[in-house]
Amino acid sequence: MIEATRGTRLPWGVYLIAFSLFAMGSAEFLLAGVLPAMADDLEISLSSAGALISAFAAGVVVGGPPLAVMTLRWPRRATLVGTQVVFAACVALGLVTDSYAVLLVTRFVCGLAYAGYWAVAAVTAIGLVTPDRTARASGVVVSGLSLAMIAGGPAGALFSYFTGWRGGFWGVVALTLLGAILIATALPATGASGELSVRSELRTMRRPRLWVVYAVTILSTAAYMIVFNYLAAFLTGVTGIPGVWVPAILTLFGVGAFAGLSIGGRIADRWPARALLIGAAGIALCSALLGVLARNAWAVVPGVLLLGVAGFILNPAIYGRVFTIAKDAPTLAGATTVSAFQLGISLVPGLAGIALDAGAGITSVTWIGACLALVTVLIVAVDSRRS
Repeated sequence: MIEATRGTRLPWGVYLIAFSLFAMGSAEFLLAGVLPAMADDLEISLSSAGALISAFAAGVVVGGPPLAVMTLRWPRRATLVGTQVVFAACVALGLVTDSYAVLLVTRFVCGLAYAGYWAVAAVTAIGLVTPDRTARASGVVVSGLSLAMIAGGPAGALFSYFTGWRGGFWGVVALTLLGAILIATALPATGASGELSVRSELRTMRRPRLWVVYAVTILSTAAYMIVFNYLAAFLTGVTGIPGVWVPAILTLFGVGAFAGLSIGGRIADRWPARALLIGAAGIALCSALLGVLARNAWAVVPGVLLLGVAGFILNPAIYGRVFTIAKDAPTLAGATTVSAFQLGISLVPGLAGIALDAGAGITSVTWIGACLALVTVLIVAVDSRRS
């Protein structure tokens, strides 16, 4: 097992894990920026290209818990490096083919490898620190994904603009392999992910309060992502902001997310329920204000920033609660948490589609987000009162 490091600063290993997550996560956000170019190059429809996003998410949702069990007795460092190498290899394989079917399969396998990395990453990070800093360490790890949203995806899309859609993904391959090398050489050697049996992990997963946290994860993620995923149409079609400014405003959401992770990581260790309530209430308030003030650009732009802050304040508290409740099953519980996040994201197209197909305007997504967040507040409040 890793010996927890004491002191005020987090160990470098936590940041190496976050960097690798940044590299791998950039592929998820990059794809949305190059879909039209990819569709034209492969001579497929835009909706078919969009299915590649769903294939990745399906790999994460389906693969997380089984891979957590499969890798339970594997050395953590070897598992982290192995999943990164598989991820990089699958991305590279998709770049040297013109077959849509091969791309679809490689995206799914990338999702599996990504889920496998996540299954061990958070557990390894909290194993590097003392128990009073687990939420903060989890927040730093998740911040790698936030940085991918802020910088990795946009930078990769810009690079692909000059080099073709494959250029940005080759950058992802290079960064992922760099991360694998750094973890292999700089992360302390570790034993298996736990001495507990698979039966013990599954028994721990039966705890009802753990599934309450998963419900909070799914609902809160869907609440802010349903607004984020339709921001481009919202900003140009309702607010009237020129399309050239949309990437900058989307990046502003990522800046808010990074700030939210920092804030949440510092308060979640002491007051996890308070962090969950603040985040969920903040999502509801920001979403409602975006709906009411949709045509006022001076209100919408800072509202997007604050939505990012509120949405990601919850993440460190979610991981902190999961690893507190399921301290006897951290690997499987952590992997299921990642699957819950992805499941929340995958609900967004269906929820938005119901409203839009019924004739509701694009502003309806903000009200759906607000309602989902209010349900989250209710669940957290009831759970806190019962504690």
